[in-house]
Amino acid sequence: MTTRMLGAILLLTLFAGCKDNEEVRPDAPPVETSAPTQTTGAESQPGAESQPMGAAISPEWVSARVEASTQRLRAAGAPGEKVLAAINAHGGLERWFGNGALAFRFQYAPVGDKSVRDTRQVVDTWSSRAVHEHPERAQDRFGWDGKKAWKTYDDETIKPRFWALTPFYFVGVPFVFADEGVKLADAGTISFEDNTYDLVKVTFAPGTGDAPDDYYIAYIDQETKRIGGVRYVVSYPGFFPDGGHSPEKFMKYDGEQVVDGVTFAKTFRTFKWDDKEKAHGELVTNTTMSEVSFKKDLPATYFDVPEGATVLDDL
Repeated sequence: MTTRMLGAILLLTLFAGCKDNEEVRPDAPPVETSAPTQTTGAESQPGAESQPMGAAISPEWVSARVEASTQRLRAAGAPGEKVLAAINAHGGLERWFGNGALAFRFQYAPVGDKSVRDTRQVVDTWSSRAVHEHPERAQDRFGWDGKKAWKTYDDETIKPRFWALTPFYFVGVPFVFADEGVKLADAGTISFEDNTYDLVKVTFAPGTGDAPDDYYIAYIDQETKRIGGVRYVVSYPGFFPDGGHSPEKFMKYDGEQVVDGVTFAKTFRTFKWDDKEKAHGELVTNTTMSEVSFKKDLPATYFDVPEGATVLDDL
């Protein structure tokens, strides 16, 4: 996205579960740390790969995560309160962290370009792991296991380390803006297509993810408190090895789908942003989010690197 998205951006679910029908619980809730991936702002769970995936997430873990995230947002003052209001308008942190892994299909189609990116994906919303699957060839997959990017097939149009969590970070707004490493600031107001939005600029502390120079400007509807869109830049080092970032773009969130109490957009329109005129420009991408569900019954090995997959070391 930012590097969360190839013309767009980028960026969680560890399950405390069952083994031999006995609930597995740690002595203390998970500690949050910054994920070492391109997903700026994502948080990971220490020992995530060794934790069993089960039927339910520990209520104690959810409560601790919600409390830590809420305190972090409130400590950010007015912009944090605006993001928290948006999170609550979209279903709240308790549902977000308690529902399980997020599954969805993401079809990203640049205008006038036949290189559509279309995958079904499952994302661990607690520890920022992801698996993508080709919609017509289930054996063709790529992903991120929390430490390494991998792929089972060649596709030069996709950088797995970048793209594994990029769609998630976009569809996960505003929830992902409660992560560690996120810094928030008021950025005024703006009108677009007959709606008025409060703007909150999202930046990242140094060392947060692969692309801490990414930034977003969240559009929070003054009436509904829901997210109407985000402006963003891509600074992913794999694309900008000498520093810098892409021009700003604006992704408009359209439609509504409610899944297990969490509200997502259905489609996303991406426009160029004219910084000189401070105006939304040409439409460049149409994106669809479909087949959305949450999963609580994944096997413990689901996010592991598959046997025979190629592990990728570079950005």
